[in-house]
Formats: sequence, C-alpha cells, structure tokens
Amino acid sequence: MADNNQRKWLKPSKRAQGYAEERRSGIHMRGEKKDQPLDDYNKGLRSGYMLAQSDNAGMYRYKMARDAGLSKQEAQKFSREKGTKLPEKKAK
Repeated sequence: MADNNQRKWLKPSKRAQGYAEERRSGIHMRGEKKDQPLDDYNKGLRSGYMLAQSDNAGMYRYKMARDAGLSKQEAQKFSREKGTKLPEKKAK
C-alpha cells in the first residue's frame, strides 16, 4: 500500500508514452490490473492530463531542490514528500 506522505509523479513525457501504449492496446499494461481491459474512467485518465498537475508540481519541487544545491537523489526524495520545506541552500 502506498504511503500517504509520498507523491507519485513521473516525467510528463514518460507518463504520456506509457498511457499512449495502453490506449492503443485497450488494456492495462502494468500494475494490479495488468491484462484487464480499460474501463471508461481509465480511458479518460489516459487520454487527458488529469495527472499533469501532480507531475508539474513534482518537477517544480525537483528543480527547486536542485537549485538549492541538493544532490539528484536528495532532490528526488524532496520532490516526492508532501508538506516539507526546502532545506537551507548548500554552499557550493
């Protein structure tokens, strides 16, 4: 089960690529519902940008953390945490 304090976001281009494959095939290609047909709700998710807000927020927080001097791993962890404040800038 997912931790409620963690965001799940992907690079928008990677999400779009995976969703396009699923829309073409008409079935889930990963996860618990793998090989089951897509219902109308999931078709809507994959054809629109309902998850773009989360992706954009994650990318924004990642870039903000990198600008503050965090490593790639630290920035990725920060971008997935909810309600955390950016640590002070590191000296370069």
